[in-house]
Amino acid sequence: MLRFKLKELLAEKSFQEDRRITMVEVSEKTGINRITLSKMANQKGYSTVTDNLDKLCAYFDCTLSDLAEYIPVAVQDNQ
Repeated sequence: MLRFKLKELLAEKSFQEDRRITMVEVSEKTGINRITLSKMANQKGYSTVTDNLDKLCAYFDCTLSDLAEYIPVAVQDNQ
């Protein structure tokens, strides 16, 4: 499962720029729907298109590994 680190990136960018940055602002700057951003930030296992990942990496000036991390999920045996 992928975990998106949007909240952490927002906090870091807000700190660096010494101002509050909202999901609405990120949405306006990237063209990604605010609801999609909210789901990425709050919904475990949310799936999104690679274009969104590209836009967010450009906005936050980060790498994909800064934006998301892989969390292993135990596979349950249904036998």
